[in-house]
Amino acid sequence: MRWTIGPVMAMCLALLLLLAPAAAGASEPEVIALPVPRATIYPGDTISADGLYDRMFVARSVARATVLESQSALVGRVARRTLLPNQPIALNAIRDAHVITQGKQAFLVFKADGLTITSAAVALQNGGVGDTISARNLDSGIIIRGTVQADGTIRVDGQ
Repeated sequence: MRWTIGPVMAMCLALLLLLAPAAAGASEPEVIALPVPRATIYPGDTISADGLYDRMFVARSVARATVLESQSALVGRVARRTLLPNQPIALNAIRDAHVITQGKQAFLVFKADGLTITSAAVALQNGGVGDTISARNLDSGIIIRGTVQADGTIRVDGQ
């Protein structure tokens, strides 16, 4: 003789299995709020506050050390890769915005002992604040390495 369970009995059994841990005094799983995109954000797009919202996740389902946990850490930054809606944003999926763009004109600034020398150059790389990049001096044609400053200049240190 073979036993079969009807649909009503199967639903009751499933409900019982779901409620059993709660009835046994099991604690609720920890939940965390993580910022997620409202819509797809493509590489190169700047992330805005209105493009994000906080979504609740079960803490054990997310590797917290690999995702950003606050909207303030995202706003104004740029996507390195496609960010999908409703999904946590990985730390390595974003970057700071470029202050200097490859192929565009920038100014080299050298300062030492009260002396300041500036020169026009063409950036050979993209760079954000604090990045060391190469630029070609327009006057001499020499390639110079320097550090990108917040004002869009490239600081050159004495050799």
